Amino acid sequence: MASSATLPSQMKAWTYAEYGKSSDVLKLGSDVAVPQLNDDQVLVKVVAAGINPVDFKRMLGLIKATDSPLPIVPGYDVAGVVVKVGSQVKKFKEGDEVYGDINEKALDHPKQFGTIAEYTAVEERLLAFKPKNLSFIEAAGLPLAIETAHEGLERSQFSAGKSILVLGGAGGVGTMIIQLAKQVYGASKVAATSSTGKLDLLKSLGADLPIDYTRENYEDLPEKFDVVYDAVGESERAVKAVKEGGHVVTIVGTSPVVPPAVMFVLTSNGAVLEKLNPFLESGKVKPMIDPKGVFPFSQTREAFAHLETGRVTGKVVIYL
Repeated sequence: MASSATLPSQMKAWTYAEYGKSSDVLKLGSDVAVPQLNDDQVLVKVVAAGINPVDFKRMLGLIKATDSPLPIVPGYDVAGVVVKVGSQVKKFKEGDEVYGDINEKALDHPKQFGTIAEYTAVEERLLAFKPKNLSFIEAAGLPLAIETAHEGLERSQFSAGKSILVLGGAGGVGTMIIQLAKQVYGASKVAATSSTGKLDLLKSLGADLPIDYTRENYEDLPEKFDVVYDAVGESERAVKAVKEGGHVVTIVGTSPVVPPAVMFVLTSNGAVLEKLNPFLESGKVKPMIDPKGVFPFSQTREAFAHLETGRVTGKVVIYL
C-alpha cells in the first residue's frame, strides 16, 4: 500500500462537466486532482462504490440550486482502505477498511468529488469500519440504503411489536427496511410490495405478507398498519393503508406529499453504521446486490444505464 508520502497527485475518476443523461455527460478522466484533506477527513483508496438513484437525478440537474460546482465526480457510497488521515482524526488509521456515505446532507451541497474515483476524501464521522464478513463490493452497496431505511424507521417511531407496510420492498432501500424492521426492531408483521417475480425475494428477506402490486391494491386491504414506509413516491395511496394515529414516511417527493405522510432526506452518520454492524456481521441483515448489478470501473456508464431502468433488485455497485 502506498504510504501517504508516495500518494499520487492525480487519479482516474468519472466526471461530468454539464448536467444531462449519464450516457451523454459521464466521461472518464485520468488527470483529476486527488482531493485535498481537511483536518477532520480521511483519504480513502476506493475499492468499490455503490450508486443510487440520487446520483443520476443529481446528474440530470434536479438539485442544481444546492449542488456543488461542476465538474462533479458522482458517487455517495464507498468502501475502501484509509491511506491518509487528517490531523484531528482519532478513530481511523492508515490501512483500516472502512465504508460510508460521504455526503452528510444528500441534497445540500453534496461533495464535488464523490466516490467513483480512485480516491475520495471523507469526514471521519461519516465512516465506519467495514464489517469483517463482507466484501468491499457488498459493503459499498449498503451505506445510503441502510442509513435511509434506519432513519425512516426512527422517524416513524417504529418499535417491537408494531406492523409495517413497505412500498417498494425489492429496491435498494426497501430490502433494507424489511430486514431492519424484522431483525433489528422486532416487527410483529412486515408486509411489502413488489412485482410478481420478486415476491419470493421479499419472503426470504423476512416479509410475512408479500403483495404483488400488479395484481392487488394494498390500500384496499382490510388490514391497516402501524407504519407505512413509502420508498416509491405514492404517499396519496400510502396514507390509506395506515392505522388511525400511525405514521407514514416517504423518501420520494415526486408529487406533493399527502398528510399525515412526512418526507425526509437522509443525514449520513457513521455512528448508525457502527450500530448496525453487529447485525451485518452476524448475518441477520444481509446486503442485497442486484444479480446483474456489479460492474468494473471501466463500465460505469453501463452501471448507470442498468440503475436507470428502475427495475434493479437491491443495489448496483462499481468496483475498481
